[in-house]
Amino acid sequence: MNAFLLYLLKSMLLLAVFDAFFLLVMRRTEHFRFNRAVLVIGSAACLLLPLVQIRIGVPTVYSEWIEPAVIGAAARATAPAETLTATTAANGISWQPLLLAVYALGAAVTLALYIRSYAGMYHLLRRTPGERHDGYTLHLVEQETPSLSWLRHIVLSRSDYGRYPAILMHERAHVRCGHSLDLLFSSALTVFQWFNPLVWICRGELKMLHEYEADDFVLDQGIDATQYQLLLVKKAVGEKRFLLANGFNHAQLKNRITMMQTTTRAAWKKLSLLLLLPLMAGTVLLLSECKPSANNEEMPAPQEEAAPSTDAAYEVTVTDIEPADDDAVAFELVEVKPQFGDGDANQFALWVNERLQYPDEAKEQQIEGRVTLQFNVEPDGSITNIKVLKSPSPLLSDAAVEVVSKSPNWTPGYINGEPVRVVYNFPVVFMLK
Repeated sequence: MNAFLLYLLKSMLLLAVFDAFFLLVMRRTEHFRFNRAVLVIGSAACLLLPLVQIRIGVPTVYSEWIEPAVIGAAARATAPAETLTATTAANGISWQPLLLAVYALGAAVTLALYIRSYAGMYHLLRRTPGERHDGYTLHLVEQETPSLSWLRHIVLSRSDYGRYPAILMHERAHVRCGHSLDLLFSSALTVFQWFNPLVWICRGELKMLHEYEADDFVLDQGIDATQYQLLLVKKAVGEKRFLLANGFNHAQLKNRITMMQTTTRAAWKKLSLLLLLPLMAGTVLLLSECKPSANNEEMPAPQEEAAPSTDAAYEVTVTDIEPADDDAVAFELVEVKPQFGDGDANQFALWVNERLQYPDEAKEQQIEGRVTLQFNVEPDGSITNIKVLKSPSPLLSDAAVEVVSKSPNWTPGYINGEPVRVVYNFPVVFMLK
């Protein structure tokens, strides 16, 4: 659940940066096919980049603000990657299921609208006989209807087919260029990011690029530009019934006519795309995780002003702890680190998080803070000798120890090819929201 919310937020921020750059810098350039490719490929890259795990050695926007906001974890700058946080609302109700429910509802409504549009096109194509031509199927209808193209199908009124060959050329350009595939991708993107207004704006921009490209194709066939523009104006009135389809009159006429009157297209304007590279690279770094320290010890928290005495009363450090076993090896000295399951301590943190319960009494008393545990990973992988090094309250200590004590066996640590006992520190942060 948390992982999906983080991915959703990261992809939203990357798409916002990319779409804003495209709208501000590239939308007025006249290289239609190039801009179309940039918009589609760039949007796809924004969905893939959050899946790539990048860690750097300094705190980032992600580690300082985004992850604590979504997961409720302490900032990675003050805790290693193994830190686990148990969070809850003050009234015991988590906001994440509600947020996911709202997101799912919005996505379902958006998807339903597209399905309705697709179903309308499907029924139109089914009830209208098609004539196969080179590379497309032409469906002629008797009544006056706006022309449209979808995949390799073109729908055209019989009167327009006889009087205006430019309309057929325009729709053929949509088919030949594969514009429907772009619209399928942008439709899926708007379902996934239905709450992101820039995604919707760029979907409209993509449809405009399709119209520009199709208009270019028509004019290249020798059609008089003035007559073609008059035809656009004449056909401007019509209902937009099929949101997924390309249509002859589905775009803003002023922009299309302006683009047709552009006689020069400077190739150097394509170089403006280079400005996007450092911008996106910087955004990816800001959304990267903070690299954990070389060992699993807690990093020192930044110095702050002295807290009120009422808060200081919660900080209880356990002092009657026996020293670690003499034959136990410190985590940072082990050649092969112990692992939980098929992963590392991050996987163990996820395992604990699924089972950890915030004590009701601690919630009532508004107790929160960090519990630092220490335990041994034995040569057989079992967890033994669990100790509380530091805790704000015995209530939180008991909750953390109870879960960790039920841990399945780990893969032990090794030195010189032999399994050894490893002492391991594991911080757990309890935070009330």
